[in-house]
Amino acid sequence: MSTAADFPIETLSVPEKLVLLERIWDDLSRRLSDVPSPDWHGAVLAERLAAVAAGTSSLVDWEDAKQRLRERLR
Repeated sequence: MSTAADFPIETLSVPEKLVLLERIWDDLSRRLSDVPSPDWHGAVLAERLAAVAAGTSSLVDWEDAKQRLRERLR
């Protein structure tokens, strides 16, 4: 019997890997209570929100960010 650890990920192209990552994240996000967030995440989020509030950083729509990554990897 094969397991996820045996999945031949190295045979996938970069776009295929990104699709796989997206599908895994979508599945995990349906059960957020099962995915603990490390304490340092809160500190990083606070820093980034402060940078946005100070005008030294800006937010990007998630779909736009994914599209930019896909284009960069082509």
